[in-house]
Amino acid sequence: MNPTDTTDEARPTAGPPRPDDLAALLYTPEVRRDPYPTYARMRHESPVHRGPQGIWYLTRHADIEPALSDLRLSNDRDRMTRALGALGGNLKDLSRLTDRLGRVMTNTDPPDHARLRKLVNRAFTARRVEALRDGLQTVVDGLLDEARAAGPGTDLIEDFASRLPLSVVCELFGIPPEDRPRVKTWFRRLGNLTEDIAESEAVIDQCEEYLAELARQRRADPGDDLISALVATQAHDDRLTDAELLSTCYVLITAGDDTTTHLIGNGTLALLRHPDQLALLRRDPALIRTAVDELARYDTPTQAILRVVAEDLPIGGRTLREGELVYLFLGSANRDPERFDDPDRLDLTRPGNRHLSFGNGPHFCLGGPLAKLQAEVAVGTLVRRFPRLRPADEAVLDWRPNPLQRRLTALPVTY
Repeated sequence: MNPTDTTDEARPTAGPPRPDDLAALLYTPEVRRDPYPTYARMRHESPVHRGPQGIWYLTRHADIEPALSDLRLSNDRDRMTRALGALGGNLKDLSRLTDRLGRVMTNTDPPDHARLRKLVNRAFTARRVEALRDGLQTVVDGLLDEARAAGPGTDLIEDFASRLPLSVVCELFGIPPEDRPRVKTWFRRLGNLTEDIAESEAVIDQCEEYLAELARQRRADPGDDLISALVATQAHDDRLTDAELLSTCYVLITAGDDTTTHLIGNGTLALLRHPDQLALLRRDPALIRTAVDELARYDTPTQAILRVVAEDLPIGGRTLREGELVYLFLGSANRDPERFDDPDRLDLTRPGNRHLSFGNGPHFCLGGPLAKLQAEVAVGTLVRRFPRLRPADEAVLDWRPNPLQRRLTALPVTY
């Protein structure tokens, strides 16, 4: 379990949903298969909904978009820990893991967040991301070659999409080829820490020791990689500390891995279920950039994010009180008919697609451009190389039970 992911601690109690509790519907098997009709009902009946344990649920684009930039909704680690602790959960062990990983950028508010973001942005530039395209294409082609050689079908998640992001992170960090197999193992475990504290801390120890040594090497002999750039980045005599550099690497590893995997998986499934749009992309491969934004809007892997109220905040005729928890349902905002024409239709040519899948405002996803580049190359190549691609069996498709995420357990396909 990722110690910065507070999903399970804030989950409503189990049991059948009460008729007056729309939020409890989010944990039903029907919503696990398709959450969007329930989002529509929530937007219509109770768009600012107070659910179990006093947690708020926001579902309208008009409320969520400004909320993502509102400093009265905090992502600060200490505030979040206090709010979750007030629900009665014991977060002591998870807090220990969070302390080991440092105050990562995603768990801070301004001004600390602004300072870290400014320094990291100087190193993690659009040019650096785009420079990965040729190497990324090579990795994608190699993975698809392996999949094709193995037989007439494959699990697109396990054999392709999940193997891509960590290969890209290794390239981004400049990790030597001979180290990559063991480093990928650490990174994969780092992105899925368990509640076994000793085991999780051992993984963190290995990653920290390796990345710290890599940073020392880059200080002495800089290369053309992100860690070299992070070591060298400076603004007004301010630099990243060693702990901040390591926690920034952690953010890129964990945020980029699972989310990118399922952006590719969800996006491919959406295309397979909409053959007219798949045919359109095959006829016009240049559509891939707008296509990826539409695929991200249509079925985002991150359905909701959690914030804590730092100061009383009026929204939609309700008042959210200091210390209360708030879920912002990005997946619902992305299907809001008040913001998007015919939102339940997949349209790869959709204009003005200001979806919220990567957030908005100061916490706009740092790895968003990298995730989109990977999806562009992965989905674009898959569509081009496998003109007869189809799901192996729609009946076996299953989704992870966490309603705040939209992630397939597997995607078997034939080609």
